[in-house]
This record gives sequence, C-alpha cells and structure tokens, in this order.
Amino acid sequence: MTIYKKFSIAFLCMLSAITLFAQSENEASPGINSPYSRYGFGQLSDQSFGNSKAMGGVAIGLRDGRQINVTNPASYTAVDSLTFLFEGGISLQNSNFDNGTIKLNAKNSTLDYIAMQFRLNHKLAFTAGILPFSRVGYNTTTAESKLAGSETVSYVNTFQGNGGISQAFFGVGYRVTTNLSVGANLSYLFGDLAHYSQLSFSDSSIDSPSYSNGITIHDYKLDLGLQYTHKLSERDQLTLGLTYSLGHELSSTSFETKELIDASTSAYSTTTIESNGGFELPHAFGIGVSYMHNKQLTLAADYTYQKWGNTVFLQQEKQLCNRSKLSIGAEYIPNALSKSYLSRIKYRAGIYYTDSYIKVMGERGASEYGVSAGFGLPLFGSKSLLSISGQYVQVKPKNFSSIKEQQLRINIGITFNEGWFSKWKIQ
Repeated sequence: MTIYKKFSIAFLCMLSAITLFAQSENEASPGINSPYSRYGFGQLSDQSFGNSKAMGGVAIGLRDGRQINVTNPASYTAVDSLTFLFEGGISLQNSNFDNGTIKLNAKNSTLDYIAMQFRLNHKLAFTAGILPFSRVGYNTTTAESKLAGSETVSYVNTFQGNGGISQAFFGVGYRVTTNLSVGANLSYLFGDLAHYSQLSFSDSSIDSPSYSNGITIHDYKLDLGLQYTHKLSERDQLTLGLTYSLGHELSSTSFETKELIDASTSAYSTTTIESNGGFELPHAFGIGVSYMHNKQLTLAADYTYQKWGNTVFLQQEKQLCNRSKLSIGAEYIPNALSKSYLSRIKYRAGIYYTDSYIKVMGERGASEYGVSAGFGLPLFGSKSLLSISGQYVQVKPKNFSSIKEQQLRINIGITFNEGWFSKWKIQ
C-alpha cells in the first residue's frame, strides 16, 4: 500500500476519533470529580494506554509491537511492517471523599484515548491520536459561621469547576540502528477550564459576591523519546528509554469576573479583567528501563520529573511545585503460541507514587499512591487484544484536615491489530 493511501486511511480515522473525543469532552461530566482539580491546570492525565495502566503506568522503556505506547515515541518502530493498530480506551471511576466529618461518593466515566499506528517504511513508523492533557471537575460546599459583634453570622461558600485540555497529536519513530530508535510527538493543545465560586450569608443585609474565572488554551506541545535495546543473551534483553518534553509559554487567554449583589437594592455590579498569556508548560524528563525474559516475563520501572516550580501560572511564578512520579510494573504471558487460551493471556500488575504539582493554601497538594492489576485478553481468531485492569488510588494530603480521596478505576481498552498492508503474491 502506498504512503498516500496509508495517510488517507489515517486521516479518515483521525476525523472519526476527534469527533468522538470532542463529544465526550463536551459532555456535562468531565470524567472526574475531585476538589483538587480546582487548582493549576486541573488533574493531569497519566497519558498511558491499556497495558501501561495495568502495570502502574510504566511505559518509557516498553517496546511492544502489538500495542501503542505514546509515552515514548521511539517505541513506534516496534510495530510490524504489515500491521495497522487502532486503539481506544475508556475508564469507569468510583470515588470516596472524606474530610473527617463528611463523607461523599461520586461516579464518573470517560473516553480516555484513541490512536492508530502503522509503518511508513522499514525504518519509519507513524502514530496519530487524541487524549486528555488535564481535566477539571468538582462541586463542593463549605458552611461556616463567625461572630460579628453580638451576633453570629453564618455563610456558605460554593465552588464549582469543569472543563479540560485535550491534545491531538501525530508522532513518528525512526530506527537509527537495529538497537537504537528515536521519536517525536507534536501535539496541539486545546480546551477551556472554568471555575466559579459564590458566597452567601444568612444575614440578608450583607452583600453576596460571586467570582468566576476561566482559561482558554490553543498551542503546541513537543515530546521527544529514545530507546536502546541490548541483548543480554538469546532469551534476555534490556531496553533503556529516555523522554523529554519541551517547556514553553502557552498561547492562552484568561478572564476574572466579580459580581456583587447589593443587599439593599438587589442591584448587580460586575467587574471583568481579561488578559493574554501568563501560562507555561514545564520542561519534563523521564527515564525508564525494561527487562524481558524469553518473551514471557517483562519487568519495568519509570521515573519522571516535571519542573512545574519554574513555570509561570496566572502571570505569577512559584504558584506550582515540581512533580515526580515513580512506577514499577510487570507483565507475564505463559505461552503466546499455546493452543490454550489461558496460556495466551497477558497477566499484568504494578504500583506507582507521585507527588502533587499544585499548591493548596501555599503548601504542596496531596500525594497519590496507586496499585493496579489486569489482563490482556486475546480476541478469538485475531491478533487483537482486550485490556482490562483495575486501579486502587489513594490521594493523601499532608494536612489531616484536608479532603482524602480513595478511587477505584476500571480501565477497558481494545487494540485492533490488522494486517492491512500485506501484498498478494501471484505465481
């Protein structure tokens, strides 16, 4: 199949993917419900696919030609020259919140990613897709009272937020030598984040203010990757992966609006301030390693570091914190060529820890711990794969009076693996 035909197929699939993803992102539910998404750019996406989600998020050192790995674009060259991959994933989440006195529950679902991958020639591979960069979703209320003279005044603070930033991307991987590959992803970031708060008093003689602010972002994101594979023996190999994301100022617009209701006249007064720019992406670095034994057992570990502490947010510095993440995961397949279905299942597990990039009341936000496990289930009669995993996540703040979160996520991903580029040979 010619390169022209390959790109035509990719373009049509991407139009469908972007339409589906845009419909999901524009729904009332943003796919999360977390009070910590009120800060910064919201809750950052881990940007991992089905196999990686089950393995604690490891991906930088993974090379699997039957599944897409967008975390390290150098991995694209692992795909077979006759293969076309198309992946999509969704997640279901059940969250419990506890601040020591009140307990709440929330359920959400979201479309996580859509992507495709194929070879352009024996050294060059192409990938395109769309996935979330960050999401905002919360609705919280706090009630307090204060002594004003001889009277006690009660007031209620309501906070709401929604929206998200998505990234549509295309990437290429290039095989420099048999063991060394490099790659790059160029993404287009787009989306809106909106926040709203209102203060209501029990005393009707006190003016009630409300505040709203929002961000709109349209800009690029560049990610680079490298992978080097070294054979330790006939059955064992080691892969080292490196990634880098370019930090830069974002093309953005923002607004802040204050509305005040005069208690005596019920008149509205509105003040709005609009500005351009004032937001940056961080420089980010990642290193990962994977060990494979006999094409059955894979052990992997990743470490990533994002320099959010050096970025500008809301036109101010030091509003965010540097963020690091450590992930460890494993995958085991008893016998990929066995006639037994159970022997061809991929068994996966992993753990991870990440600290927060946001600040709450001037201090670093909640740390996140997670454990995951799942399966890669072969679909009968094809090379396609159904990935199912469960994740238990605990969001633990340093301040014991802050909100604690416990999340149970079910991740479902499907990989269509088709031999679209085979050529018939007539004898």
